[in-house]
Amino acid sequence: MCSGSFAKCLGISLMPLSIVCVLCNILLFFPGGTSVESEHITEEVWYFGGILGSGVLMIFPALVFLGLKNNDCCGCCGNESCGRRFAMLSSILFAAVGVIGAGYSVIVSAVAINQGPECVVYSNETNKVWSNPFSDGDYLSNKTAWANCLEPAGVVSWHLSLFSVLLVMGLIQMALCAVQVVNGLLGALCGDCCGCCGGSDGAV
Repeated sequence: MCSGSFAKCLGISLMPLSIVCVLCNILLFFPGGTSVESEHITEEVWYFGGILGSGVLMIFPALVFLGLKNNDCCGCCGNESCGRRFAMLSSILFAAVGVIGAGYSVIVSAVAINQGPECVVYSNETNKVWSNPFSDGDYLSNKTAWANCLEPAGVVSWHLSLFSVLLVMGLIQMALCAVQVVNGLLGALCGDCCGCCGGSDGAV
């Protein structure tokens, strides 16, 4: 398979992952599936790891990877494969941007999972006390501690599930971008002109 075609496959894979990450981050603004005041939303949600890191920053490398297959490999100073080599080399920079974005999302998600959600820990007819009772991360191995969160209903599982999805998706995105770094190097060094230049095989 040509390196350009392989890069296109990577781009196709990154797009749905980015959409999933953006949706997960949006859902985190509604803890337990309910609307709460902004000051009661878990702090790490406001870091926009899924929207910015694994979302917006991942769109750029995905689009670049998708377009590599259609780049003109014969339009660089009249040398066959020169244009494609340059495109593959430049894709490495965008892959690095993708790794940084996904890495940011992974770090934010890992911190959020360790810290746990903010929730109501005390409630009566006149007052509700919001706090984060899981800042030491022990709740991950002690499910009975989830009862400390009185409201919103199911907020702990909501928080843990969505940030876990963001963590896994971010790791997959990092792996795909890392693969493109290797693929881009091979394409830049060996050339990739499959199917263009009137049947040229890209040999130099």
